[in-house]
Amino acid sequence: MREPPYLTELKPYGRALVDLARRREDILCLSGDLTRQCEVDLFQEQIPERFVHGGMAEANMMGLAGAFARCGHIPFVHTFGVFATRRPFDQIANAIAYPNLPVRIMGFMPGVSTPGGPSHQAIDDMALMRALPNMTVIDVADAVEVRQVVEAIVDVPGPVYVRLKRGEIPILFDDDHVLNLTRADVLQSGTDVALVATGMMLAPALAAARVLGEHGVSVAVVNVPVVKPLDAATICEVVAGTHAVVTAENHSIIGGLGSAVAEAISEVGLGRPLRRVGLRDTFAEGSLDGPYLFEKYGLSTQELIRTTWSVLGRPGDPPHAPAVPVERGEYSPV
Repeated sequence: MREPPYLTELKPYGRALVDLARRREDILCLSGDLTRQCEVDLFQEQIPERFVHGGMAEANMMGLAGAFARCGHIPFVHTFGVFATRRPFDQIANAIAYPNLPVRIMGFMPGVSTPGGPSHQAIDDMALMRALPNMTVIDVADAVEVRQVVEAIVDVPGPVYVRLKRGEIPILFDDDHVLNLTRADVLQSGTDVALVATGMMLAPALAAARVLGEHGVSVAVVNVPVVKPLDAATICEVVAGTHAVVTAENHSIIGGLGSAVAEAISEVGLGRPLRRVGLRDTFAEGSLDGPYLFEKYGLSTQELIRTTWSVLGRPGDPPHAPAVPVERGEYSPV
């Protein structure tokens, strides 16, 4: 793992999709009027004959994707996460998930990573997609996993939903990291608490683990890129070796990673205190400052430290997470 501040990469997804499509003629690219914002302007420029503009009609675009999949294509569908899940949910259920078709739904700007307020913030997308039979749900953490996820999902049976951060993407992992769709990654072993994170919350989870470790807390860190089907075996094994578990997600605490982990540990009878860090059953607000939203709604490194300190019953105030100064082209966890 690299250390913060992390270098960033611009448009890793767009380039990876073009690279794979040059080798796979069955790939189609669909855009819901957010072509540049979803990095598929690269596809439109370089492979225009396989680019389909769905316009501001996401429900119809999902129907198109299902039809293309029935004809032997593998459609990759692109828009912001909230427009990829909440608005066309019925079409996804009936035209894609029910017939178990290989449509790849790429939802950008997850959670409160967008300043657009409740109309644009996908805070319930994992919950919606987890509830659909046949659907695989993925939340990648950094540019290395973004680059790899395109090829990793192309031949997955049935539909797949992927959450993707937009813009400059931090590089957390070394180049030898391999995105595994069947196993969660145990990045760090520990005996006091299991810190289980997905997507954009992995960076603050690693930062929190570092600070807690310096203050005598032994922290296991688990990266969960695939929220469904969840690698319950690995998570339960890690949790069994600790006294408590804290989950971290850029999503509502209802229906996402925290719920999935709670279900997994309860079904095997693991009696461990569980705390969920995420949006606490609320809509967020708009802001020009993304870090402000992460701080306000409890998605920060400091909140992870505070929650861990509390669930373990440690005395006194929790340690403070130091700010990591960044320069242009760098990223630091909130």
